[in-house]
Amino acid sequence: MQNQEQRFKFTGNGTEYFGIWMVNLLLSILTLGIYSAWAKVRRMQYFYRNTWLNDASFDYHGTAIAILKGRIIAIVLFASYSIFLQFMPAVGLTIALLIALIMPYLLVISFRFRLYNSSYRGLRFGFTGSIKGAYFAFLALPFFTLLTLYLLAPFTHQRIKAYQHSNSRFGQSAFSFHAGAGGFYMIYLFTLLQLLLIAGLFAFGGYTLARDSIASLSREAIVGIVVAAYFLLILASLLVVPFFMSRIQNLVWNHTQLGEHHFSSTLSARGLAWIIFTNFFLIIFTMGLYKPFADIRIARYRVEHMALLPAGNIEEFIASEQQKIGATGTETAEMFDVDIGF
Repeated sequence: MQNQEQRFKFTGNGTEYFGIWMVNLLLSILTLGIYSAWAKVRRMQYFYRNTWLNDASFDYHGTAIAILKGRIIAIVLFASYSIFLQFMPAVGLTIALLIALIMPYLLVISFRFRLYNSSYRGLRFGFTGSIKGAYFAFLALPFFTLLTLYLLAPFTHQRIKAYQHSNSRFGQSAFSFHAGAGGFYMIYLFTLLQLLLIAGLFAFGGYTLARDSIASLSREAIVGIVVAAYFLLILASLLVVPFFMSRIQNLVWNHTQLGEHHFSSTLSARGLAWIIFTNFFLIIFTMGLYKPFADIRIARYRVEHMALLPAGNIEEFIASEQQKIGATGTETAEMFDVDIGF
């Protein structure tokens, strides 16, 4: 029998985070990006430590050196690709193939690093996904998706989420994922219909303008119309993207379990759209200075629309996991010393 749901809380403050964000930005610029690894640690710790569940917060233990290693690897690979593609295309394409071949392996290492260095009440998370599974999810399926002109995109998305969630654990308890591909296809279908509707409206408006009056317009007026159309297209995307984001988060977490414990996500597309919409304009009007406040608003909305539905006493579950870890031990941090995530 399930106990009362435990809602997640987010206690981050925009003004407080602005100071962290500004210092991170300035030091990253002054060090030509080197400090960005330390900046990520500070950012992750702030968001983790302000995310609460059942009167306890999460924590992040990643090291900047590990993150810096990953970024150096990523920069070397992609810089080599860009340079050789311009001057020696054959070598550039070979490097691109090399990147594609090693990326699933690097992603597995990054997942292990990210989860192992995440904790709740002193218990670490973990990732046990196999290298073989990563190559299927992140290389084979995207390749076949491309061959099918993206008809397999929803199925690929579902398999990627299944790989990530089903191979994650908390303490010694495993997560499980139960969403089928059908739910992903429905979200993709409705998103595609919205995009087609928007494209149709733009096409109709353009045809009407061209038929009726474009010949009599000045060059300045035509440029103004193009800019206005582009601006409206951005606004339209601000409506479609929140629908996709909210529906995917709800689908994924409403079908994820930790042992017998269920999760719940109730994001509203309308609520998320309002936050993204207002964030977009406030960031522009403040020349980017509103960015940390925007990050806090998004994090709070997404976190506080999630809940844990315990199948039993959550305190007993935590205590049991602590006993299991004490008896079996856990991995050492040196096993996961590279993070390629930005």
